[in-house]
Amino acid sequence: MTRFLLIAITAGLFTAAAYPQDIAAKADEYLKAHEKVNRFMGSVLVAKGGQVVFEKGYGFASVELNVPNTPATKFRLGSITKQFTATAIMQLQEQGKLNVSDPLCKFIDDCPEAWKPVTVHHLLTHTSGIPSYTSMPDFQQPKFKRVPLKPLDIAFLTKDKPLEFQPGEKWNYDNTGYVLLGYIVEKVSGEKYADYLRKHIFAPLDMNDSGYDDTRTLLPNRAAGYSRGPDGLRNADFLDMSLPHAAGSLYSTARDLYRWDRALYTEKVLSKKSLAVMFTPVKNDYGYGYMLAPQAGSHKHIGHGGGIDGFSTMISRFPDDDATVIVLSNVESANAGNIARGLVSMLFGLNYEIPVERKEIAVDPAILDRYVGVYKGGPLTITFTVDGGKLFTQVTGQPKFQVFPYAPDKFFLKVVDATVEFSPAGPGKATEMTLNQGSAHIVCKRAE
Repeated sequence: MTRFLLIAITAGLFTAAAYPQDIAAKADEYLKAHEKVNRFMGSVLVAKGGQVVFEKGYGFASVELNVPNTPATKFRLGSITKQFTATAIMQLQEQGKLNVSDPLCKFIDDCPEAWKPVTVHHLLTHTSGIPSYTSMPDFQQPKFKRVPLKPLDIAFLTKDKPLEFQPGEKWNYDNTGYVLLGYIVEKVSGEKYADYLRKHIFAPLDMNDSGYDDTRTLLPNRAAGYSRGPDGLRNADFLDMSLPHAAGSLYSTARDLYRWDRALYTEKVLSKKSLAVMFTPVKNDYGYGYMLAPQAGSHKHIGHGGGIDGFSTMISRFPDDDATVIVLSNVESANAGNIARGLVSMLFGLNYEIPVERKEIAVDPAILDRYVGVYKGGPLTITFTVDGGKLFTQVTGQPKFQVFPYAPDKFFLKVVDATVEFSPAGPGKATEMTLNQGSAHIVCKRAE
């Protein structure tokens, strides 16, 4: 017989929530394994049938101050922000202040000629063809990330570049498009983006622990963000929060995002008609601010992940099952999406893998020489080199990291939860390698 533990949390959704012990125990076992093996830190919430069935914090909101993460810890959301931006646009459409078919240039003075075919709909669905400013090499430089910019100045970083494709023809994830949407929200509403969301979305839903992150503001229960280096955790690079703007600037808690989940079953923030439009895939299983590809078999899924300096996040909603999984981590390499998929599989009685700690073994340096070279697969170009009897890997445009053998032809990374496998086994140069990260398995062929 399933046993229940009744707990009293805070007012509202969380009073007298029930914890089925089978899910709670399995989720805790799974997350403790991620904590031990992958150094996961963060806050997790799982809900089913209108009740929270599991919630818990892991690791530290501040490693330096030894402050633990809890369900009330505030995390930067990264691109989970986009669903709130899309909601604001749809609210303004319901008020008759804009239409998603409006051309982008209706809202911008001195609009670039190349942008004239672009509509608000194209921005919402990543089908505008406008290059993303976050893909610019300069954006990856720490000095660039410290300079505050206004929304239109951010968007104009790519204004002189040609469109990557004709609007509506293809799909390419585009942060510039969502910064432009934030600018449109401000221009049409007459309110700052942060003020608009607080007044029209967060306050009506009692999401009092959500807002626009600003490093200058004293924010109780704010998690510090971390990255993983070869020697362990370190503070993430500084990012001025004006730069992500409406593409990724918000913070929230697991509990507040569950309030958001419950509101999407109602018409508190949008009509059912507008929500249906947002939840309809256009290209690449993407709607308005939501990823809509089915998960856990054929279960209908409405969700989005986020990755931003120091943080990795995921909210996965399954409206036909009334189920929600929220994973917020203050370690940028945590792969919150992969962790969420495991919890989703658990919730629906499907197979999932518990992380196992890999132990480094000694390998003859002559064997390592078999793997040296350049491998290409899909969008990736990965180079392997040997230095001092150790094997290193480097994805083009990223730093070089050591990989550690746990079998003669299998290696793991310590900076992210990923492994690489070479084939064929035996003497001679490897002809291909497979990168395993989360649910992705990318086969790369030797190119050099």
